Amino acid sequence: MSKTHVAVLDDRGVVSVAGPDAGKLLQGVITNDMGLLEQQTAIHAGLLSPQGKILFDFFVVKAGEGYLLELALDKVGELVKRLTMYKLRANAAIADVSGDYTVTAIWGTGNVSDPGEGSVRFADPRLGALGWRDLRLHPEHLKGQRAVMGRREPYQQYHAHRIALGVPEGGKDYAFGDTFPHEALFDKLDGVSFAKGCYVGQEVVSRMEHRGTARKRVVPVVADGALPASGTEVRAGDQLIGVVGSTDGARGLALLRLDRAEEMKSQGYGLLAGELAVRLELPEWLDLGGASPGG
Repeated sequence: MSKTHVAVLDDRGVVSVAGPDAGKLLQGVITNDMGLLEQQTAIHAGLLSPQGKILFDFFVVKAGEGYLLELALDKVGELVKRLTMYKLRANAAIADVSGDYTVTAIWGTGNVSDPGEGSVRFADPRLGALGWRDLRLHPEHLKGQRAVMGRREPYQQYHAHRIALGVPEGGKDYAFGDTFPHEALFDKLDGVSFAKGCYVGQEVVSRMEHRGTARKRVVPVVADGALPASGTEVRAGDQLIGVVGSTDGARGLALLRLDRAEEMKSQGYGLLAGELAVRLELPEWLDLGGASPGG
């Protein structure tokens, strides 16, 4: 039986970037190409440090005379400050509008209703199976509240869906300020353009792409029991291989040094998350050149 799942993501916020120079401002600082919004509704992108590490990841969608950026709620204030710093003389207004919107994830095999007035809906640009995102503007009498009417599933159900598909999320599966885009699978999930012009951190990302130097990756892992908590070390023998990220029972995501894992596997060592044996289970969409350590 077909079913549509809906979950309000209370941990997500919204930033508005509007004005004549809004697109130009974003094009000069984010990892993806704003020009793609001429052919598709939304893009996924990041804003990096000069050293090429992810400070923020977000969706960008056209809305009215500007753009809406959907991102982790606890990173909204920092992003507003960062974009304001880069704005200089650009004619663009940057604002936290999280209180005006409810962010909803929609997925499944059932029919999806018309979003209606006051809603910006887009297919998740990372992977079609993830479904849709809905940024719903509150009616005036609900403005400032983050709840919506109607039956909804717990947001954990959305994350179980995301984990099952092997799609990482910043702040849950990798640390902001300490992770390169390739490590967070931006290159596999259409989060970075290798054809656009310069942006902050672009040289580092381009070098990793051309040299193939991404040794760490967020990958799906499975076990025969419930995985330990996020942050648990993953080891092979005496080698630290990585850490556990999001989990849903026996399935989860982990940021791993795949080269070390492969080397230890050749010596007869499997992967352990705490005391629990784990193995990689890569989805069809994720091609890492035959990596299967711990499998």
